[in-house]
Amino acid sequence: MFFRTDMAVERRDLYKKANKLENEINGIECEEEKIEDINITRVKITNREGELALDKKMGNYITIDMKKINNITTEKEQKIIDTFSKELSEIIDKHINKNEEILVVGLGNLYATPDSLGSKVVQNIEITRHIKIYLPDAIDKNTRSISAISPGVLGTTGIETVEIVRGIVDNIKPKLVIAIDSLCSKNIDRINKSIQISDTGIVPGGGVGNRQQELSERTLNIPVISIGVPTVLDAATIVIDTLNACEISVSENEIVDKMKLNNFNFIVTPKEIDTLIDSMTNIVAEGINMCI
Repeated sequence: MFFRTDMAVERRDLYKKANKLENEINGIECEEEKIEDINITRVKITNREGELALDKKMGNYITIDMKKINNITTEKEQKIIDTFSKELSEIIDKHINKNEEILVVGLGNLYATPDSLGSKVVQNIEITRHIKIYLPDAIDKNTRSISAISPGVLGTTGIETVEIVRGIVDNIKPKLVIAIDSLCSKNIDRINKSIQISDTGIVPGGGVGNRQQELSERTLNIPVISIGVPTVLDAATIVIDTLNACEISVSENEIVDKMKLNNFNFIVTPKEIDTLIDSMTNIVAEGINMCI
C-alpha cells in the first residue's frame, strides 16, 4: 500500500488499481447501496487471501459515506443517524442477543481534537448499568445494560488500552465491546464524512502510526465492534491529489518515497476540525443510543 489508510473500502480500491483487476478480489465480497445521497459499501473478507490483499482481518466492514455533515438540516442529520444505527444494529445482532450487556469504549485523546471523537462520544452515551443495579424498579426490565469508559492514551496513563479494557471486561463481564476511534483515510472527500463499522476489532493509534495492542475477540474473549471516523490523512495524499488536479503525471511510489526521505511524513486534518468533530460526535452517539 502506498498510502496510510484504515478504511477497508479504500484498501480494496487500492489493491484493485495496483493489480489492474476488473473483477472482485478473491476472498472479498462487496455490495453497495444508496439511500438518497448516503452511500453504503459493505466489504466482507472471507478467507486468508482476502486478508493478505487488504491487510485486514476476516469479517465485515461497512462504510457509510455522506456528502457533508456541517450545516445540514435536522431532517438530513436524522437520516444519517437512522442509517448508521440500522447498520450497527444488524452487525450487533449477529453477535449477541437483544438484552445482553454492552461496554462502550471511547478511544483517543480528548485534548487532541482530531483524536477526541471516541472520548466525546462516550460523554453522550445513555448509561443504564448503574440504574439496573441500584434502581431496578426505575427502569424497564428489558432495557439493555450499558456501561462506558474513556481510558485515555498510553502517553498519559502509561497503561496499554487493552490492559485497562481487559480488566473492566473481566470484572463486569459484558457480552460485547463497542470501540470508537478516529481513523486515517487516503481520500480527502471522506474526512469527517464517513463512518466505518467493523466486527473485527481495532488497533488504538493505528491511524496516526502509533499502533498499540489490538482490542479484539482474541485479546478480550468477547466480540469487539469498532466504529471509526476518518479525521486525518497522510500529507502525501494531498500532494498527489493536487498534482493530479493540475494534470501533472506523477509516480505515487516516487512521491511517497521522496516525502519520507525528506521527513515530510505528516498527518493532516482540516482547519474546521472542531466543528466537524462536534457534528460527527452527535451523529455517532445518537446512532449508538438508538440501537442499544
